[in-house]
Amino acid sequence: MTTAPQQERTKVQAMFNRVAPRYDFLNRLLSGGRDKAWRRALTREVARQKPARLLDLATGSGDVLRALREDGALADSGVSLGADFCLPMLEEARKKGIGPLVLADGLRLPFADGSFDAVTIAFGFRNLEDRAAGLREIGRVLAPGGVLYILEFSHPWPVFAPFYFFYLRHFLPTLAAAVGAPREAYTYLGDSIRAFPSQSRLAALLKECGFAEAGWRNLTGGIVALHRGRK
Repeated sequence: MTTAPQQERTKVQAMFNRVAPRYDFLNRLLSGGRDKAWRRALTREVARQKPARLLDLATGSGDVLRALREDGALADSGVSLGADFCLPMLEEARKKGIGPLVLADGLRLPFADGSFDAVTIAFGFRNLEDRAAGLREIGRVLAPGGVLYILEFSHPWPVFAPFYFFYLRHFLPTLAAAVGAPREAYTYLGDSIRAFPSQSRLAALLKECGFAEAGWRNLTGGIVALHRGRK
């Protein structure tokens, strides 16, 4: 019998399969172009570490991996690769000449212990069916002292929250549907953001799963948060 988490994973995977061809366009449109600034904040943070071996998990269409390389965030001889559980998304990344890429589930990564100095995951952590298990698996593939960077939609400042969540519930799915995207995918997006742990709760979860120095900084009034945890 298929378990509830497996059913949810299949549902999310199917949604990304459908969205993949228009994923980049929809990111630009629905974020008002802010997605580029959010990725830039991530690459600047990674550049402070200059990791030699990096995994971009939930790499999607590869924009984060490309930005990390173009912005000089890696060591001069650094090795980086992307992994995602959605093959159509990886195919979009390949069209851009981005690689190497691996088809992989974030809860069962096909890498040896301590394989990476850094792991990035941008707007994909929210979709893990078991976030604690995902953090432990990421911790396994990180080398001692390695750093995890999570860029994710979060909880905005209280003054913005009512307007933001109203937009997510009432306007985002309608706008997405108007440009040909599946409405249910963006209804799911809004629901998953509202249900996502607060910044402080996610930092606590990082510590519970073995990460030290777990902290965050808010972007765009807390609509997005950049979390960092060291193994």
